[in-house]
Amino acid sequence: MKRTPFALAALSLAILSGCNQAPEETKKSNTQVKTVQVAQAVAPVAKKVPHEMTIHGDTRIDDYYWLRDDERKAPEVINYLEAENTYTDAMLAHTKTLQSELFEELKGRIQKDDDSVPVKNGDYFYSTQTRGDNEYTTYLRSSDFAGTDQQVILDVNELAKGHDYYAVSGLDVSPKGNLMAYGEDTVSRRIYSVKIKDLTTGKLLEDTLEGTNGGIVWANDNKTVYYIKKDLQTLLGYQVYRHTLGTSQADDELIYEETDTSYYMGMSKSKDESEIYIWHSSTAASGVSVLSADDTKAMPKRLIEREAGLEYDISKLGNTYYIVTNLDAVNFQLMKVDIDKAGDKANWQSVIPARDDIKLEGIDLFNDYLVYQEREMGQSKLIARDLKTGKELPLSFNDSAYTIGTYGNNDIDSSTLRVYYTSMTTPGSSYDVDLATGDKTLLKQQVVLGDFNADNYASERIFVTARDGIRVPVSLVYRKDTFKKDGTNPLLQYGYGSYGATMDPTFSSSRLSLLDRGFVFAIAHVRGSQMLGRPWYEDGKLLTKKNTFNDFVDVTKALVSQKYGAKDEIFALGGSAGGLLMGAVANQAPELYKGMVAAVPFVDVVTTMLDASIPLTTNEYGEWGNPNEKAYYDYMLSYSPYDQVSKQAYPNMLVTTGLHDSQVQYFEPAKWVAKLRDYKTDDNKLLFKIDMEAGHGGASGRFKRLEDTALNYAFMLDLAGIKK
Repeated sequence: MKRTPFALAALSLAILSGCNQAPEETKKSNTQVKTVQVAQAVAPVAKKVPHEMTIHGDTRIDDYYWLRDDERKAPEVINYLEAENTYTDAMLAHTKTLQSELFEELKGRIQKDDDSVPVKNGDYFYSTQTRGDNEYTTYLRSSDFAGTDQQVILDVNELAKGHDYYAVSGLDVSPKGNLMAYGEDTVSRRIYSVKIKDLTTGKLLEDTLEGTNGGIVWANDNKTVYYIKKDLQTLLGYQVYRHTLGTSQADDELIYEETDTSYYMGMSKSKDESEIYIWHSSTAASGVSVLSADDTKAMPKRLIEREAGLEYDISKLGNTYYIVTNLDAVNFQLMKVDIDKAGDKANWQSVIPARDDIKLEGIDLFNDYLVYQEREMGQSKLIARDLKTGKELPLSFNDSAYTIGTYGNNDIDSSTLRVYYTSMTTPGSSYDVDLATGDKTLLKQQVVLGDFNADNYASERIFVTARDGIRVPVSLVYRKDTFKKDGTNPLLQYGYGSYGATMDPTFSSSRLSLLDRGFVFAIAHVRGSQMLGRPWYEDGKLLTKKNTFNDFVDVTKALVSQKYGAKDEIFALGGSAGGLLMGAVANQAPELYKGMVAAVPFVDVVTTMLDASIPLTTNEYGEWGNPNEKAYYDYMLSYSPYDQVSKQAYPNMLVTTGLHDSQVQYFEPAKWVAKLRDYKTDDNKLLFKIDMEAGHGGASGRFKRLEDTALNYAFMLDLAGIKK
């Protein structure tokens, strides 16, 4: 889970497998919220209730701790949040027309009637379909690629009726193809109820599995399923159960329990359907437990004992495991071992050795081919190796900076690779690649309605020298006929920089609304990602975390000095852990930015990381450090956005959250906004928008999400003086 970024853009994954205040104060009735008159709108000012927190001989006073309500029902808290929404609506009322125009513009680029490229899984081809103004996807399958006998297996539009929020997950079809499990979340806390649907009758079975992570794995008997149950407080998946269809969930067998709360769990099945895997993943270590998919009495067995700092995952081909691991390899290497000898690392043999400047990112295995993905100087590429001859074939594409990945390659006998490809000027494209020749067949490219022409836009990859001499990659895109490179264009800079998550350059039809209005868009590939390999991540976490913030600031300064953006028209955007980046940068260099959008921001780092009851905390000690240790406490405190708010001017800011956010709790941005409003010495806008129905990912419908984008864009365009 992690405090992952809200969607900048994502790979299309296989189916089925984002102050000086006037003196007048009034008291709002039946709440504890004061208000302050500002520009004809009333800014809420939260009451102060000092809350002492002492550790390592240091006492912090949190005046807004009272805003935390785990039940999300306390009237004074709800009233305060609603007052913030009212204030934001009032302050942006003059942009309503612009928001509406943007929404229609964003929506107008989307092909309403759309079908995904079918993916073969077992005996069927699976695909998705959207129609008209429907907010949600319909899932289908057919016995052939052409879809001549398409069957609707799940219509999410019907399921979502009557719900303010609705999300499905999983969609796992049984080995015989007659049953399908799917997860259902109507709250946006990512706690799913799993339902089982009979695909021959269309009816649901009586089985319902509550409190799960949303996915299941089928045993090969077609009636036994394995699922992960969540701790309802921490939201960590910590137990694996075995369930037999037709029995009560209360009778399910617990086959694994995770006692180390620094680990996440996941589950999957080998491509040849013979084994089930329980994946163990912490920030700095990973591993797998294995059990037979044929034996419904089997118990999981660790491949090897977990080791601090050791990461690996396995792929099965015949009687061999191929292992992507950091064993003796900072940037990972590929090894292989006979399955019956896998428990001793001394038997692991190198297939693709460690390389200092190239990171091995993953593999796809087929009977005759090994496809591996590697990253060099920030760019990923795919290479196919013939397992019989050893001959290698790089799979080439034309753009200088792009995103590439594989998906839907479920058939181990195939000699064709399904690839997803995109760049900042190339809409998302699905290809089938012949692994023998490298010939590519374009199956589909995202349709962008309106007057879009890729030739009107240009992208660049540049490197910026940071204050410590390190060269930071930056991806840029702009519209050719509006970009002058004379320091007059408004510029939006995006960043994330945590968990090793690499924000590769991708296409966004929504982003065109900024580019067409003269904006330059930049992704700062700051340390904390793995853009330049694993060391790039290690140099942006724990006690080197400030490199992430420094890189972002130094990129901004360089883009201004190189005339990519106007000095007084620079905007910044980040979400989740990228919202932490926004908060730290706002404290460190507020003068550089005219406006900031901080979405679901992780800003109260110290308090959250000291509270093991808050979801994700213990799993992330390896990312941020454990503040129960003084060295980490002192370092975190020195950059924590909430703790470092000071009496200074801040940029115009729009902060967003969801009341039911499971990853960054709503009260973090709520407290941060309250403190900023008390401390800031400027007249700039400070707006807080809370979706009272949604969670970390925002609204659940495909068009409703565009309303959030339109709001963010209108906020920035208005500040830039662009009214239409």
